[in-house]
Amino acid sequence: MLNVIEPALQIALTDCRRIGQIAIQKLDDGGLALSHHDDKTRNDLKLFHSAEAAIEIARYDDAGNYRPLKTAPNLSHGWRLELATLDALRRALDYFYPGRLAVFAAWKSGQLQTTPLRKTLDRQSGMYRVAAKISDEQIDYVVGDFCRSDGGCLRTILWNRDKQGTVASTKLPQEKFDPAFDQTKAGGRPGLATPATAAIAATGIPLLCQEACNLLVAGCREAVKIEGAAPSAPE
Repeated sequence: MLNVIEPALQIALTDCRRIGQIAIQKLDDGGLALSHHDDKTRNDLKLFHSAEAAIEIARYDDAGNYRPLKTAPNLSHGWRLELATLDALRRALDYFYPGRLAVFAAWKSGQLQTTPLRKTLDRQSGMYRVAAKISDEQIDYVVGDFCRSDGGCLRTILWNRDKQGTVASTKLPQEKFDPAFDQTKAGGRPGLATPATAAIAATGIPLLCQEACNLLVAGCREAVKIEGAAPSAPE
């Protein structure tokens, strides 16, 4: 897979200077520098030189809270990571956004396969098997809240709700499903037709979502459990 990812990354860097909340800058010596895109003009950033430093940078948000979802829009500020090679950049970005470069490379080559949410839920076992019982109405709200870009997840959704091609959630704006849209600029909340501000990701590598993550599956399970525990309405 590496011989596919690095050429795709090299081509992308010809025009792109951003992935998710990370700004990518080419240095005069041929190296590369990463920082939070909000920090590009700051000169008081803590400096790192190892790709592995990304592991700790990505672990907590600004308040020191653990980040279970690395594509959530809460990457910490105050750091600068300078790297010498494209390989180091690839490794660092994989620590920041696990698996997203491989998905991007597969998508660019036309080989990416997506999995409908219903299929993902149907293949669950053990304590997560009950997630498959979630209703379409519940999916609308769970996906609409968990996956929203402004506070949920910065990935662009490529999967459908079912094999019939039903949209993942009608509570999300259309741009949530468009790889050309910069999800960091999304201002819409669930239920709005479009974000408050639109911005095309002409200079960004999109974070693509080919199937529901484990955290979303857990959210579906929780929705079913809560519904099942709700008291029946009096007759």
